[in-house]
Order: sequence, then structure tokens, then C-alpha cells
Amino acid sequence: MKIAEIIAGASLFEGLPAEQIDILAQICVDQKFDKGQTLFSEGSRAKGFYLVVSGKIKISKLSREGKEQILHIFGPGEIFGEVPVFSGGSYPANAESLDSGRALFFPRDAFIALIEREPSIALNMLGILSQRLRRFTQLVEDLSLKEVPGRLAAHLIFLGERSDSPEKFDLDITKAQLASLLGTIPETLSRILTKMAQQGIIAIDGRKIRLLDRKALESLAAGVKGQF
Repeated sequence: MKIAEIIAGASLFEGLPAEQIDILAQICVDQKFDKGQTLFSEGSRAKGFYLVVSGKIKISKLSREGKEQILHIFGPGEIFGEVPVFSGGSYPANAESLDSGRALFFPRDAFIALIEREPSIALNMLGILSQRLRRFTQLVEDLSLKEVPGRLAAHLIFLGERSDSPEKFDLDITKAQLASLLGTIPETLSRILTKMAQQGIIAIDGRKIRLLDRKALESLAAGVKGQF
């Protein structure tokens, strides 16, 4: 797939005319990365943002004690590192590849110069930033107000909604990474998944998940503990 086609398929640039897509293709840098490679670190100067072409990128922060909290995992077609494009300064978290892949890098200076000429690009980006803010607000609420079963239930519903089949999908990360994303430990996550399966709420086959009782999941996500 040509770079222009990849850019046109990203939600950030959806609906832009072909001339603007071509300009974006001219300023981006095609990059490959290896599994475990750090793309940027928290506090490092923000030089631009990325569009994932293939592979997965983990965004995380470390506590003073060295405990990792995964904030988000981005896959093909998704943008990350875009906030400092407008605010300047440094990246607010770490970005590390979970497997080998490819990304398009958009240098900040060149992109800012482009949106000064083509402000409609900035309007698209503001829409994506608003969606991202809502997602992080939900994450903060889940981590601070909900028990682990509720966090897991909410995340399973979220995964279903963004997959082709809302009731059946694959976990695209390890259980250890999912535990970190939900602010718990792998042992606790495994116990809750097993209990959900025993109660007929979900079915698990390796990384394949089937949602059998959506109402029960929604109740857990809303904070109704039930037998948990």
C-alpha cells in the first residue's frame, strides 16, 4: 500500500482532499521498528507524532517504585504522540513497540507549517484529541472508582465495540500487559477471567474471547459487584 493510501485511511486524516494527503505523504518519514524498541521516553523533547502502519505500540508511565501503568496500546491506523504537536515541550509518557512493525513519523515543525496553510487538518486532529481525552477520563475513573472486575468488564465491552464482531474477538496483548492496563496483577486478572467463565459471562479459548452475557458485563462495568 502506498504511503498516501495509508494516510488517507487514518481517522485523523479522514475526508481530507487528495492534494492535502499528498502533502502529508511528502513530509512524513517511513520508519521500521523492532520488538521492544523505545520510540520515545517520558520527558524527552517532542519532535513529532506517529501513525502506526503495522505492529502495536504501548504507551505507559512508570511510578517512582518502577511499577508500570499501561495507558493505551495503539495498532494499525492509529495515531500516537500527537498532543505535544500543539502544546510543544516533551512527551508525557513512554512509547515502546510490542512487536516489530512500521510507522509513519510526522515531524512537528513541518506539520505545524502545514496546518498553518491548511487549517482543516487541525480540525480533524481536534476531533481525535477529544475522543482520546474521553478515553483517558474513563481510564482515570475506572482506576480510581471501580474494582478490578468492573474495569475488566468495561474493557471487554470496549474491545468488542471496536472489533468487527462485538461478541467475539481476540485479545491482542498478553494477560500481563492487560493486567497492567487495568491497574492490577496477572494473578488477579486470571482469577477474575476464570470466574467470569465459570459464571457463563464469557468464554475463553486461548486469546479468543466470547461475550456470552452482555447484561452481566454491563452490570459489572457499572459497578454492580454481584458475586465478585
